[in-house]
Amino acid sequence: MDVAATTVDVLKDGQLVHLETVPAQDACYGRLDRPLPAAVEHCDLYRHQAEAINAIRDGRSTVVATGTASGKSLCFQLPIAESVVTGLRSGTSLLLYPTKALAQDQLRAFGQLDIPGLKAATYDGDASRQERSWARANANVVLTNPEMVHHGLLPHHGKWATFLKRLDYIVVDELHVFRGVFGSHLAHVIRRLRRLCHRYGSDPTFVFCSATIGEPQILAAELCGKSVVAITDDGSPCGPRHIALIQPAHIDVDRGIRQSPATETIRVVSDLVKADRRVIAFCGSRALTERVAAGVARSLGPELADTVRPYRSGYLAAERREIEAELASGELRAVVATSALELGVDISGLDATVLCGFPGTVASMWQQFGRSGRNRQESLSVLVAGEDQLDQWFVAHPRQLFERPPEPAVVNVTNPNIVDPHIGCAAYERPLQADDERWWPDLDDIVHRNVLADRLRIRPDGLGLPRAVWDGDGLPFHRIALRSASGGELRIIDTEDDLVGTVEMSRACHVVHPGAIYLHRGQPWSVVDLDLAARAAMVEPADGKTWTQARSRIDIEVLDTGRTKEVGRSRLHLGQVRVTTEVTGYQIKAVGSRDVLGQEDLDLPPEELVTTAVWYEWQPELIAQAGIREFVLPGALHAAEHAAIGILPLFTICDRWDVGGVSIAAAPHTGLPSVFIYDGYPGGAGIAELAFSAADRHLGATAEVLEACPCSAGCPSCVQSPKCGNGNEPLDKAAALALLANTLGDAEPF
Repeated sequence: MDVAATTVDVLKDGQLVHLETVPAQDACYGRLDRPLPAAVEHCDLYRHQAEAINAIRDGRSTVVATGTASGKSLCFQLPIAESVVTGLRSGTSLLLYPTKALAQDQLRAFGQLDIPGLKAATYDGDASRQERSWARANANVVLTNPEMVHHGLLPHHGKWATFLKRLDYIVVDELHVFRGVFGSHLAHVIRRLRRLCHRYGSDPTFVFCSATIGEPQILAAELCGKSVVAITDDGSPCGPRHIALIQPAHIDVDRGIRQSPATETIRVVSDLVKADRRVIAFCGSRALTERVAAGVARSLGPELADTVRPYRSGYLAAERREIEAELASGELRAVVATSALELGVDISGLDATVLCGFPGTVASMWQQFGRSGRNRQESLSVLVAGEDQLDQWFVAHPRQLFERPPEPAVVNVTNPNIVDPHIGCAAYERPLQADDERWWPDLDDIVHRNVLADRLRIRPDGLGLPRAVWDGDGLPFHRIALRSASGGELRIIDTEDDLVGTVEMSRACHVVHPGAIYLHRGQPWSVVDLDLAARAAMVEPADGKTWTQARSRIDIEVLDTGRTKEVGRSRLHLGQVRVTTEVTGYQIKAVGSRDVLGQEDLDLPPEELVTTAVWYEWQPELIAQAGIREFVLPGALHAAEHAAIGILPLFTICDRWDVGGVSIAAAPHTGLPSVFIYDGYPGGAGIAELAFSAADRHLGATAEVLEACPCSAGCPSCVQSPKCGNGNEPLDKAAALALLANTLGDAEPF
């Protein structure tokens, strides 16, 4: 197909900011150090595949971080197949995936290998009780997810004794997903798993596969607690790819209002389908996915509407499998998905990828782009810029999409809010002893905390040596949500007591306060009651004409300062803080506009969060030199805070919703103007540390966002935030730019 001609035709009505062509790449092959068994047939191996397999067969834990469709799966499939067919007994392997769709896809891939004696099975929430029992008793290759290892395998490890005794390999696919809180939880799940493997006599080799991220071996080593070899030199071939960056047209320049990215995405996807191209589009939320899919179907008309489907988490397993099969067979012309289809599900034959907004990281962008062109055919990728700070920074710096190195991802394995619950689980699985320090070096301190909290008790073993055993109420496993550090979930129920959904307790007052409009699976619900003690919110159907935004008051207290440095003419600190948040009310807004229809007050209890933060301080002399008067200062600091949070994902793999911020004209502990940016999770997830390291570049990019935005008084592309608890008041864009410009160098006063 002539993708270049299609690109020009489809984009003729849009504002094309940049068009890049990534040339085709030829294959570069490698060789194995020693041949595989005859039963393990394989094609010629690319350079990175051969290097990875050589390392893995030598027992070295390895991370393979190469491009989409580069054949990463073969790097672990062949060593796993070898472990099954060689030796006196069949080796076993455990493969962890972040999504069920990916596990199902890999199950099909193992079946296609046709290896004698290889028995693969999925062990997840979609598997029946009988299927799980069969997997436990018969499978030598088990594909699962971290939650099932945590809830199903580790608490019942005695039933898995033979499997664990023979465990040769543990595979963690899509490594880049396991970052922050989720990755920190997984690190302790893996430590608990390694501890039990040691008990049963095995020491498995780890294999990690990842999209291209910064320093993948550091993240992999943090997760498994072993040294890891990195394979990053991609030797796979690929076809040419045309990449277009589109800026939706202005509707109101002064107010910074543009055409909706969703509307532009609907147009581009529809035009591509009409041009006989098969398309996958990615959206950042479930609700947006449903909206864009419905819009594309309407645009295509009845003759093609049935060839468009949405895909997201929350669907039944049978629904997901049906959509995947229709997409793989070519029956669908377009699918609109959340990141649930971003990961390595092998779907061939797609001609184009459309992104409704920058997905938050360069790694995710390339991962999503790679869903099309997997047959090495010429392909098209379109990024429709969203309205927030990060998207607009890339509009102003389009070359950075292609030249910027991937962001690093981090975990925080020392966070006590994550460590302590897992120590309770480990003690339940097998009493903790002194030699368990090999898995948790600070074990004495951790056990001491949990004994004082009445979760552990010290009892002597048969030799009189101390052991720590679980002594808390109930089972410890149910106290942990692996993708959260918030201390549990709150149920959302309707008036018939049927479960509608769940929300983290830490977000309950913001999301399901009385009067809130809660959106679930595209349906709006109105919250009629919130019972925090019972961890339940009652909802009833809403008419969908309004939405709500919580207003809150935040106080912050510095508990300790760990590190300090100068950033331009400001001083930056990294340390522990206590954040007290109180939801005081909410605004009622009209759907489809930003019009405020009303405001209501609330009386809800405050929430406390002890976490890690970075904070900037400015001396009065700089404020005066910038020409910022006392009455303007709060708006300047607030605008700078919003812009800085919006651009932070440029320097660390995170989302703006992972962090919070506070701006104070006179901080209580110093009396100085200050801007705080803090991890939104108890104990921190490592984001603040990365922000501290990248502070110079981060502050410079923040100033660029303010300077480049054409609006007059501030808009969502520069200083407005969708999560602001103060309703985006006060904000002063010009004063914020003067503050940052004077911080970074000589500048005219405001």
